Amino acid sequence: MTNRLTVKDLINVGVFTALYIVIFFVSSFIGYVPVFMVLLPVICAVVVGIPFMLFLSKTHTFGMVTIMSMILGLFAILLGRPWPVLLIAVLAGVATDLILKSGHYKSVKLSIIGSGVFSTWMMGMALPMFFGYREPYFESMRTGYGDTFADALYAITPDWMFFVLTALCVVGGILGGLLGAKVLKKHFKKAGMA
Repeated sequence: MTNRLTVKDLINVGVFTALYIVIFFVSSFIGYVPVFMVLLPVICAVVVGIPFMLFLSKTHTFGMVTIMSMILGLFAILLGRPWPVLLIAVLAGVATDLILKSGHYKSVKLSIIGSGVFSTWMMGMALPMFFGYREPYFESMRTGYGDTFADALYAITPDWMFFVLTALCVVGGILGGLLGAKVLKKHFKKAGMA
């Protein structure tokens, strides 16, 4: 582990962030069904587990995960999400970096936990369904998806559901991390992780 980010580290961040974004958004297409839209942070957390765990096998410097989370948060803002998505993403990235650092970037177990914590950045994407953004969000949903879709989604997303989904998002991230660790066992051994 080095103390400074290298050009190779930044290239890895860029490549894996791009891969993460593509897989995340392809998997989010199932959100056209209201109940799946609510569960998107959970489903996407599982699906992106493999590429994220591969990224973690190449992460040996504090800040790499935080940079990835900043890029994801900024990308979400460009897509029209409110600014708190960036704050949530950065907090998730810093927390994950701290978890990985506590195991000296050599613990698969901590990487799996980190995958769960990191996945909470996605709740910033879901934030408009809750707290202060709710009415304008559902008005725009009516315009784009129709009254039936918007009413169904509104009915299954009371404010308290945000906290339930956050917990489920962590579980989804851990499941994605377990799946990634299993599929990428050879990569972790090669990286000297146990």
